[in-house]
Parts: sequence; C-alpha cells; structure tokens
Amino acid sequence: METRRYGNTDMDVSVLGFGGSEIGYDSRVTAGDVKQLLDRALGEGLNVIDTAECYMNSEELIGETVADRRHDYYLFTKCGHASGLSGPDWNPAMLSAQIDRSLTRLRTDYVDVIHLHSCSLEILQQGEVIEVLQKAKQAGKTRYIGYSGDGQAALWAVESGLFDSLETSLSIADQQAIDLTMPKAKEQGMGVVVKRPIANAAWVTGQLPQSTYAQPYWHRLQELRYDFLSQPDSAATALRFTLMVPGVHTAIVGTTKPDRYTSNAAIATLGPLSADAYDAIRTRWHEVAKPDWVGLT
Repeated sequence: METRRYGNTDMDVSVLGFGGSEIGYDSRVTAGDVKQLLDRALGEGLNVIDTAECYMNSEELIGETVADRRHDYYLFTKCGHASGLSGPDWNPAMLSAQIDRSLTRLRTDYVDVIHLHSCSLEILQQGEVIEVLQKAKQAGKTRYIGYSGDGQAALWAVESGLFDSLETSLSIADQQAIDLTMPKAKEQGMGVVVKRPIANAAWVTGQLPQSTYAQPYWHRLQELRYDFLSQPDSAATALRFTLMVPGVHTAIVGTTKPDRYTSNAAIATLGPLSADAYDAIRTRWHEVAKPDWVGLT
C-alpha cells in the first residue's frame, strides 16, 4: 500500500487507516472479530489505527487485540470528552487523567498522536487544553499532538502553529476543508488524517440512511447529483478523490467487516483519478454547495 510522509513528523503512513468508532459502537462486535479485522488490515499494509476516548470500548478492543503488534502500526487517539471520568469536558485535570486512561486501555506506554476531540474555538483560544497535550508530549505519552475538527476552530488550530497534526472531515460531500484549512496545513507542514472520506457511503442504498450521522451527506448528494454515483465503482471514485486532495496523508475508514480492507486496499492501488474527473467533482461542488455546507464533525 502507498505510504506518505506525515507532514513534518518521522512517520510514513499508509494512505488508508483504520477508524475505530464502529467497533466501539456496535455491541455485537467481539474481541475475536476485531482481532481478525485488524490483523487482516495490517496484513494489507495499513499502518494507522485511529480511535477516541468516547468510542465506547474501542480503545479497549484495540489494546486487547493488537497491543502485541504495537510496532506494526501508528496509534492515534482523541481526548476531551469526559466519557465516564469525573469533571466536565475539556477540564484540564480530567483531560490529563483521560490521557493516562487511554494509554491503559490501549495497553501501551505512548501513542503517536493525541488529537483534541473537536473542542470549540473558544476553548482552544483559552489554551489550557493545549498545555495538557504539550505536557503529555514532554512526558513521552504522545510523540505528536493535534486537533481534530472542522471549520473556524480547525483553521485557528492550523494557523496557531501549535499542532503537528490535523484530523478533519473531507469527501465528495464535504469539501470546505479543501479551501479553508488544507492549503495552510500543508504550508505549516502538518500531518493530515481525513475522517469520513467516502461521506459514509450515504448514497449507496438509494435511500435516506437510517443513521442520522450520514443523513446530511445524503441530502447534499441529492443536490450534487454527481454522474458517477450511479456507477458500480462509485465508492472507489469517492475514496480516490479524497486521497487525491493535496495535503492529505491518510484517510481512516471504519468498519466491522474483515473483508472491507481487502477491497479498500485494492481501491488504493488504483491511484488518483484523472485530473478531469477530479476537477469535475470540485467544479460541481462550487456550483452547488450552500454556505451552510460546512465541515461535519
């Protein structure tokens, strides 16, 4: 699988990464399922695993199943929501304790990146949460620090020069970041991990998704009406578009199905879209996108 240097860090990351939200939120998923899933993904060349403090038992499942392969992958997690700890979200003491809890859950002494999990612009500007991450970095609990989010808060994080990494939403149905933050993140030498890179495949069933998480993308795509959405390889086109955006280093895809990464890895080998195909998607977005079609966290 293709790898890309993650900004100014020392990491060469696979263009596809694993997103840990689905394994945490699906109560039917067992440790055996996750072991099979992650072993297969790592076997396909994936080397980025991304999770978060609030993805239910995602951190525990990852720690239980692949902690013994810790040197085979880069480990990213996110912090900020109390998720069972005492104290409000973004409280510095809680945040510090949460980082330690994540390390315990993940069965590791360090992670490669800790991202602040979509905190507001106001909280970012106060600076206390950033100081907690900086201290964690100094203590060796994380090698790099980042911000996960979108819009003006993400722009402030990028322009501040305080972060090594940006995690942001970007897809055929979510292109604000391409104009707002990606060029500046590239200038700053930030590593960029993209979440929701195929817009939650919101169009594939031809019906409004049951998940409210994907519904905004469904509504946008009804207006965008990309020609390729009716084609059998529409998901491949969507993923290849995202990976082609300048400054993107890795895109995380969540799944509970072990076979998914075999197909995703095959898509990654196809390489970028043609310049004409990429430009057509961008042009259509600029023609149709409404002012409130901002990045979805």
